[in-house]
This record gives sequence, structure tokens and C-alpha cells, in this order.
Amino acid sequence: MEEDAILQKSLKWLRDLSKGNISHELEALTLEGLQIVHAQKGSIRCNFVVPTRASDPDGNWHVGAMATLIDDVAATAIYSVVDHVKLSLDFSISFYSTAKIQEEVEIEAKVIGEKGSLTQVVVEVTRKGNRELIALGKQWMASDKKGMKPSQVSSKL
Repeated sequence: MEEDAILQKSLKWLRDLSKGNISHELEALTLEGLQIVHAQKGSIRCNFVVPTRASDPDGNWHVGAMATLIDDVAATAIYSVVDHVKLSLDFSISFYSTAKIQEEVEIEAKVIGEKGSLTQVVVEVTRKGNRELIALGKQWMASDKKGMKPSQVSSKL
């Protein structure tokens, strides 16, 4: 499949997640309002205004909602390279700051390595205005089947 077609397919997958077309309600709520700013094979940058529904009791962006968004944007970057969704094998996030409700942030995911069925991606979440680092996600994803389709991926939770 042509590289651009794979990229477009991965971006459609992320848009469908954010609209609730192919996801659980939690993902749709967490990704609501996500705007794709730039995308190329192995890299995606998005803008996001933290919605009220994603707040913790202190009015900050809930870390669970942030983790869901990081996971989905990371998967999209990988999808744009390998033309299928992989499963998370190792996922870690370092939190450096908080973001308030209605604050605009930027999310940037980059595939940084591949080895066999493993792919690694790094995701930075920064404040839109001053690029202050809010969170840094690192994720290894794997599949045992070539060509696993998004509809074949199910949560074990």
C-alpha cells in the first residue's frame, strides 16, 4: 500500500476514535476536540484543549485521561509506519507538570525504533505557549500477526 494511503488510514483511525465511531466512550471523551496539526510517516503532532470532562478534583487534566490520549496518539504514529495497530507491551509516563482545564497543549509522537515485531514511540505533551514539558510517554508496542486490523484489537481490561 502506498505510504500516503497508510498515513491517511492511520489518521482516519485516530479521528474515528475521537468521535466514538470505533472506540469505547472513555476514549471518545478523552480525545474530544483533538486536532491533528501535522502528520507524516512515523510522526504526528496534535493540538488539544483540555476539556472539562477530563478534570481531576483540583481542576487539572486527569492523569488517566492524559495517559489514554498519549496511548492513542502513540498508536497512530506506529500505525502510520506498519499499517496496523499493535498492542502495548511496555508503557511509561513521566509527569513533569500539570495542565489546567481549557488550557491548550501540544502532543507530539515520534516512532524512534523498530526491531522485528516491536516498535518504540516517544510522546511529548507540552504547553502550547511556552513548550514547557508536561508529560513524556515512552511506549513499546508489538504484534504477533502481520496486518492486525484495528477492529481485531480488544482490551483485556
